Amino acid sequence: MFEKLANIFRIPDLRKRILFTLAMLFVYRLGGHLPTPGIDTAKLESFFTQSSTSGSLLGFVDLFSGGQLRRMTIFALGIMPYITASIILQLLTVVYEPLAKLQKEGELGRKKITQWTRYITVILSAVQSFGIAVGLEKGGFALSPGWSFRMMTMLTLTTGSAFIMWLGEQITDRGVGNGMSLLIFAGIVVGLPRGVVDLIDKAKNAAWGAMTFPLMVFLIIFMIAVVAFIVYVERSERRIPVQYAKRVVGRKVMGGQSTHLPLRVNAGGVMPVIFASSILTLPQTVGYGLRNNRYFGDLFRMLGWGEPLYTVLYAVGIIFFAYFYVSIVFNPSEVADNMRKYGGFIPGIRPGKRTADFINEVLTRITLVGALYLIVISFIPEWMITGIHLNHLPGALGRFFEGLPNWVTNGLGVTFYFGGTSLLIVVGVAMDTVTQIEAQLIMRHYDGFTPRSGRIRGRRTW
Repeated sequence: MFEKLANIFRIPDLRKRILFTLAMLFVYRLGGHLPTPGIDTAKLESFFTQSSTSGSLLGFVDLFSGGQLRRMTIFALGIMPYITASIILQLLTVVYEPLAKLQKEGELGRKKITQWTRYITVILSAVQSFGIAVGLEKGGFALSPGWSFRMMTMLTLTTGSAFIMWLGEQITDRGVGNGMSLLIFAGIVVGLPRGVVDLIDKAKNAAWGAMTFPLMVFLIIFMIAVVAFIVYVERSERRIPVQYAKRVVGRKVMGGQSTHLPLRVNAGGVMPVIFASSILTLPQTVGYGLRNNRYFGDLFRMLGWGEPLYTVLYAVGIIFFAYFYVSIVFNPSEVADNMRKYGGFIPGIRPGKRTADFINEVLTRITLVGALYLIVISFIPEWMITGIHLNHLPGALGRFFEGLPNWVTNGLGVTFYFGGTSLLIVVGVAMDTVTQIEAQLIMRHYDGFTPRSGRIRGRRTW
C-alpha cells in the first residue's frame, strides 16, 4: 500500500494536481476563519450552541459548512447557491427547448450553460445573503443595524460564494476529483473531531443515565454498519448480459465476445440528496427573518428540520431527483442504438426499441431501490439528533403520537457526524477521488489501489 501511495508522487502531472487540490482546500479552510464584518460573533456562537438550535435545520446546515454558518464567515453560504443554480438550469433543460439544444452543442454549449450558472449563483447568493442580513438584524446579532449592514453582508457573502464557486471550478479543471464535491467533503470532515469530543463528553457525563454505556456501544456498532452498508450499495450494480455477433471485416473475424452493461444501483450518487436538501434549505435561509411572522411563521415552522412536512418533502425530493439525474446522465435509447450499430444484443431481447424499453425498465426498478436507500441514509441523522415530530401533526393524529417514547419524537441529541448524508457524501467523494487517482496510475502503467485494478502493459517492440 505504501508503495502504491509513493507511486502517486512519482508522476509529475499527478503530483502537481494533488498538491494543487490540497492548496485550494487550504485556501477554502482559511477563508472559513474570516468573519463577516459587523456581526457579534460571540453572541451568534452562543445561539448555535443552544440545545434548541443544535437539532434544527440551521444546525444541520452548519454541520455541512464545517461550522462556517455558526461563525458567520465570508464562506457562510457555502456551495448551496451554486448547486441550486445547477438544479434550476437542469430543470429548464428539460422544459425549455432552446436550452436543450444548447446543451447538445458540445463544448461551446457547455461553456454557455456554465456561464449562466455563474450568473444565477450570484443572484441567488445575493437573495440569500439579504435574507440572512435581515434575520441577523432581527435576532440582535448586528452591531450596527441598518442598510449599511445589510449591503455589507450581501456584498461579503455574495463575494464569498462566488469565490467558492471559482475554487471548485479550479479544482475540477486543474486538480483531482470534482471540485464542488471536495469542498463539501472538506466542510464535513473538519467537523468530525468535534463529533468525537461530543460523544466522549456524553460518555463521561452519563448523558443518557444508566443506558449511556450500552447506547455508546450500539452507536459505534451502528456507525460501522452504516459505513459497510454505504460502501456495499455504492459498489452494487445490475449487470445486463450483452452478446456481440461475429462480423467478417476483410480477412479478420471481429466480435463474438460476451460482455455486460453495468447499471449502478445508485447511479446519481449523492447528487439527489444534495439537490433535495438545497431546495428545502433555500426557503428556510431566505425566510429566516420571517419565522415569527403571523402569515408565514407557521409555514416555515412546518418546513423545519424533523417536522413531518419537511420529512415527506425531503423523501419525495430525493426520489424525484434520483430519477431526474439518471434521466440526464443515461439515455437508454442512445445505448440501444449504439449497441445495435456495433452488432450487440441482449439475449432474448430484440435490438432497437425493445432493447431500449428493457434497459429503461431495469433502470427504473434499480433507481427506485437506490432512492429508497438514499432516503434511509439521509434520515439517520434526523432520527438521531432531533427525532420525528409526529406529535406536531394536527388534530387527533398528533395526540395519538404523543404517547411515543421521547427518543422517537425528540431524538437522542447526538450529533451524528458518522452517518446519514454526511457519511454518504464523505464515502462517495472519497471513492470517486480514489477511482480518478487510480485511473491516472493505471494509465501510466502503475498498479492501482484495488487488487483487481491490475497494470496496463505497455506496447511491445518486436
